[in-house]
Amino acid sequence: MHKDDGFARRRVHLRLVGGRPCVWLIGFCVFAAPFVRAAGLDADERRMADWIDAHAADATALLREAVDIPSGTMNHDGVREVGRVMARELDALGFGTEWIDMPSEVDRAGHLFGRREGRGRKILLVGHLDTVFEREDGVRPFASDGETATGHGVYDMKAGNTIIVFALKALEEIGALDDVSVTVAFMGDEEKAGRPLGTSRRDLIEAGKWADVALGFEEAMHFDDTDWATVARRSSSSWILTVTGRQWHSSDIFSDDVGAGAIFEASRILNDFYEEVRGEKNLTFNAGTIQGGTEVEYDPAGNRGRTFGKTNVVPRRVVVHGGIRAISEEQLDRARHTMRTIVADSLPRTEATIEFGDGYPPMAPTEGNLALARTLSAINVALGRKPMPPLDPAERGAADISFVAPFTDALAGLGGIGGGGHTPDEHLRLSSMPLAIKRAAILIYRIGRDGESD
Repeated sequence: MHKDDGFARRRVHLRLVGGRPCVWLIGFCVFAAPFVRAAGLDADERRMADWIDAHAADATALLREAVDIPSGTMNHDGVREVGRVMARELDALGFGTEWIDMPSEVDRAGHLFGRREGRGRKILLVGHLDTVFEREDGVRPFASDGETATGHGVYDMKAGNTIIVFALKALEEIGALDDVSVTVAFMGDEEKAGRPLGTSRRDLIEAGKWADVALGFEEAMHFDDTDWATVARRSSSSWILTVTGRQWHSSDIFSDDVGAGAIFEASRILNDFYEEVRGEKNLTFNAGTIQGGTEVEYDPAGNRGRTFGKTNVVPRRVVVHGGIRAISEEQLDRARHTMRTIVADSLPRTEATIEFGDGYPPMAPTEGNLALARTLSAINVALGRKPMPPLDPAERGAADISFVAPFTDALAGLGGIGGGGHTPDEHLRLSSMPLAIKRAAILIYRIGRDGESD
C-alpha cells in the first residue's frame, strides 16, 4: 500500500523538517560497486556484496518474470501464478513453502508462506504478490532502458519481493542462512485486504507472534539526497456517520416541532470534528463521501450511493463515510472517543450514530524499531552512503507489517527506489536493487550474528 510520492512528498518533508529544496539525482554512480569496499563491512559482508553485484542481472530477470504476470488483487489466478514463481525460488533455498487459501467469503487468492528453521533469531520477511492494477487497467509489461524499469507492480512491490529472494540467496552463498530462522510471508491481497481481517491476516499475525524481528519490503524512501528508515506507519481504518432528522416542509425548519434537519446536523458534526479532533500530531481523518436528502442509499463496500431530495423538504437522512489514521492505538482511541462525544450532542429533532470499522493497525515507533534503524543506518554508511534518519510516519501509508508490529521489533521500507506507485507512471531505479539487496542481506546477517538489533 503506497502513498503518492514526488513533489507532494518532498513538500511535506520540507515543511516538517525544514530541509532545503531537494533535487532527485539518483544516478548509477550512487549505487556503484566501489562503495561496498568502504570501511565497516567484514569479510563475509564484502563477499555478499560482491555476489549481489555479480548477480544483479539475475535479480532483474526475476523481477521481469514477476512483473510480466498481471496480478491485480482480484485477479486470483495471476496472484497465484506470481506465488508459484516465488515458491520456486524459496524451494530452491530449502524453504518449506505453503499456499494458504482463503475461504470463499473472503474472495481473495490467498498467501504464500515459506519457512526455514535455523539456529538463531526468528526473522519474518513481509512482501505482497498483488498489485493495485486490475484487468480493467490493461496490461503494462516490464520495460527497461537500462536505468529505469517500468511495468505494473515493478515498484510496489515486485521489486521488494525480488529483494527478499536475493538477500536470502546472498546469505546462503556465504553459509549464513542457517544462522537465523526465517519465515517469508508473501501476502496476496495487500492492496485490497480481504474481510474479515481476522481471517485474511490470521496467518500473518501468527507469524508476527513467532518472530523476534519483522522486516517489510515495500518501496524505500529516498528524497532530499537522504535514505530514510521507516520505523513507524500510521493506522488506516474507517468510520460511517449516519444522521436522521424529521422530514417536513422546509418552511418550518428550525421550529420546535421540526428541528434542524439531517444535513445541518451532519454539518455541525463534521465542523466539530474539524475544530476539536484535528491538530494532534500524526492524527488525520477524512470525510470521503457524503449522501444527504429525503431518500439515501449507500453501499460502503462499493463507495457509491444514490440520493433524492428537494429544496422545499427538510432532509431526513445523511450518510458520511470517512477514514482515520493514527500512530498508536491510544491515539486512535482518544480520537474515536472525542468523535463519539461530538456525535451524541445532537441538534433539535435529530439523531446521529457513528460506527468505526477495523482496518490496518498502527506501527508505533518503538525503541526496538529505532534500534533496528540504527543498525540499518550503520550498514548504509558502511556501503558508502549517508546515515538513515527515521522517517516521519506521516510520509507513509498503512501496510501489512503493521499487523505484526505490536508483537515484535519491526522495520519497513526495505524495497527499491522509484516512484509513481498506483499510477500508470510507476517506475523503479534499477540501480537501487543491488543496494537494497545488500542492505537487507547484511541486516539479516548482523541480526543473526550479534543476536541483537543494535
